[in-house]
Amino acid sequence: MKFNGFTDNDFDVFTIKGLENRMEAIQQHIRPNLEYLGEYFSPALSTLTGDEMFHHVAKHARRSVNPPDDTWVAFANNKRGYKKHPHFQIGLWGTHLFVWFAMIYEAPHKAEFGKKIEENADKIRKIIPPHYVWSGDHTKPEAVKFSSMSRDEFLSLTERVQKVKKAELLCGVHLDRETVTELSGEELIHKIDSVFETLLPLYKMN
Repeated sequence: MKFNGFTDNDFDVFTIKGLENRMEAIQQHIRPNLEYLGEYFSPALSTLTGDEMFHHVAKHARRSVNPPDDTWVAFANNKRGYKKHPHFQIGLWGTHLFVWFAMIYEAPHKAEFGKKIEENADKIRKIIPPHYVWSGDHTKPEAVKFSSMSRDEFLSLTERVQKVKKAELLCGVHLDRETVTELSGEELIHKIDSVFETLLPLYKMN
C-alpha cells in the first residue's frame, strides 16, 4: 500500500450519521492509513525512544450507540495496550489531524509525571515550540496554544494532572484539514516525524 495522505472524504467520515455507518466508513477510508502509519512509525519511534514501540489502532469496540467523533493510532512500549503508558498518537477529528505525546488518566504514574513536568516547566518552555498545543482531556477536540498560556496557566495544568483522577496531559500539534489535505503522504510523514522528535524530551521525562 502507498500512503497518499488524507483527503476531505476522510475528514467527512465524521459527519456520517449512525454508529454502524460511521464505523464502516472509518474502517474503509481511515483505518488503512492509520495501519500504514502504525507500521511506518513503530520502528522509527523505537529507534527514537530506545524502547521497542508497538502500534495500536483504535477499534472503538466499547461503543454501542454513539459513533466516534475521532479515531487514531497510538504507539507505546507495550504490546497489549497503550492507555496505561506514556504514548504517542496520530489521529483525526472532522476538523483537524492531531499528533500527540499523551499521558492519559488510566496511567498509574500520571501524578509523578505531572510533578516532573511541573519541576521542568521553564525547560519545557524552551524546548516545546510556541505553536504546539496542550490539552488536559483527550476526548475533546480543543487545545490551547503554548504561546497563549501564561506560566501560571501551564503550572495549573501540570498540578491538575497530579491531583485530579480524570485529568490528563497531552502535547503536540494540530494541523487543520485544509493544510492536511494539501500535503502529499510523504510530506505528512516528514511533518509527523519532526513533531515526534520535538516531543521526545517529554517522553524521556516519564
